Amino acid sequence: MQFGVFELDLQRADLRKNGVKVKLQEQPLKILQVLLENPGQIVSREDLRQRIWPANTFVEFDQGLYSAMARLRDALGDSSDSPRFVETVAKRGYRFIAPVKRTPGEQNDGTQPPEKAATNSLKTPGFQRWMGSLIAGLMGGALLLATVLTFNVGGLREWLHSRTTPIGSVAVLPLENLSNDPEQEYFADGMTDELITRLAKLGTVRVVSRTSVMRYKRTTKTLPEIGKELNVDAVVEGTVERSGSRVRIRVQLVQAATDRDLWAETYDREFRDSLGLESQAASDIVHEIHPSLTPSQKRQLASVHSPDPQAHEAYLKGLYFMNKRTATGAKRAIEYYQDAIAKDPNFALAYADLSECYLGLYLDHIDPEASLEGAKRAALRAAELDSGLAEAHLALAGIREVLDWDWAESEREFKRALELNPNSAVAHQGNAMVLIRQGNFDEALIEAQRSQDLDPVSPFIRSTYCLDLRFARHYDEAIQKCREALDLDPEFAVAHRNLARTYEAKGLISEAIEEHLRAAALEGRPEAQVADARKAFAASGSRGFWREFVQQEESRANGDPYRIAECYSRLKETEPAIKWLEKAYQQHSPHMWALNREETFDYIRSDPRFQDLLRRLRLQ
Repeated sequence: MQFGVFELDLQRADLRKNGVKVKLQEQPLKILQVLLENPGQIVSREDLRQRIWPANTFVEFDQGLYSAMARLRDALGDSSDSPRFVETVAKRGYRFIAPVKRTPGEQNDGTQPPEKAATNSLKTPGFQRWMGSLIAGLMGGALLLATVLTFNVGGLREWLHSRTTPIGSVAVLPLENLSNDPEQEYFADGMTDELITRLAKLGTVRVVSRTSVMRYKRTTKTLPEIGKELNVDAVVEGTVERSGSRVRIRVQLVQAATDRDLWAETYDREFRDSLGLESQAASDIVHEIHPSLTPSQKRQLASVHSPDPQAHEAYLKGLYFMNKRTATGAKRAIEYYQDAIAKDPNFALAYADLSECYLGLYLDHIDPEASLEGAKRAALRAAELDSGLAEAHLALAGIREVLDWDWAESEREFKRALELNPNSAVAHQGNAMVLIRQGNFDEALIEAQRSQDLDPVSPFIRSTYCLDLRFARHYDEAIQKCREALDLDPEFAVAHRNLARTYEAKGLISEAIEEHLRAAALEGRPEAQVADARKAFAASGSRGFWREFVQQEESRANGDPYRIAECYSRLKETEPAIKWLEKAYQQHSPHMWALNREETFDYIRSDPRFQDLLRRLRLQ
């Protein structure tokens, strides 16, 4: 099969470019074959699943497909944004768009069919004598192996089982800080985070996100317990020790169910080469899980930007504070990221994380104008410096969604981030939100579940999953998901707020009001105001509660016009609801993305002014 400068030999599974062999892994090669067999036609994802991924596959299909498509495009020098060969057909599958020419295959020597040549060679006396010796040797070896396994000599039976059981998922537990300095905790956490990132981007297995694994820092739970809770086949654990300019990391791969060591290694290098150390460790771990890396994956491990050592240290400190997920932590992180960028202006990852911190401050209504501008500037710079960085595309997806209300570009950026890192829980959750906005609820909930699988003990992921379920009108499941989030963190305000809205949608008003009050208190509303709202509900029911609540919100210096509009819609007061929604539009409220799905506005949804607002937002 010929296309462009490429030729695929179907019998030999051999891809060549201008006559030079192109190395390509089995799955992307099979995808290419299926597409070439159906040129110009849409090949659905389900067709690819049935043709290429066996029913008992240990790698999640969508993760495997994202990874295989990325490797195929990499081998062809193709792009999902401007395809020359493979076009992505949204919600349907893929199509091969270049002209394809079928050429006749060559026979073995031009004189006889390959089947006949092979049959004749099997009849030679030399071949028959060789086969007799081979069979006798194999029978003797099989007898010896059976005896050894029967009596489990030297624990061989367990060893063989541990080496042959497929590993489809892994969790990197927090590396222990062995330095005689508590201040080096940020360094151990940073090494953990970067090792997770490197493993995740290779896309060979499901890798649990940092948010979930950090909950096991200094845990007393056994590895089998942790493996069961995180639903992983294997665990990576280890230690970090930094002394002067030297760094030593010891990591080991352990089978989660049996707590049996599969592999261990120690790395000792200069601090300035700590990124190379992480790349080597990640490569070795992947080699233990899957013996061969593709050329694309090898390049991915080798192509990491090596920042100035001082810039890298500042970055790790920023990462430490960013992961606290508080406004105070974000502000400290911004200082360190800016320091890292000052020391290394080409540090794309520092720009991407800087954008995330600024966007977090914006969503918390902290200096919104400056925060939003900072987020946009940093995201654009990250993508400019490294277009192959998943974090840069995630940052851009947030900007396109929150700042520009450019839903199509946001969707494109989330999908590009998933191509570059199929293990990104945040990207899967962002893609779920895209699908919710489009009304594609079934696929949205599949993406939300993938997000939870990658970050199984994150209260944020579960409470956002609750939001997805609520917009899909699966209220009982949404309630259960929020309760799970609150089991993980009883003081997580977002979960209380989402639970309150779900109770409202079900008509459970008393339960809803109680959750609204808990969320308000956790968000920092003064105790006196919470008490006043509670009294208003006791005296006048839900109308009294919302009347008191909206007056409090209007009196706040940073009151959210979107929330105020919600209150008036609950009170069935159309004019003020429309007025405050218009203010939310003018002030670029971050909540406007859900306007076409939020049940709270069902009362005013048919109003022409509401419909006009949806048109301006491009939400219909």
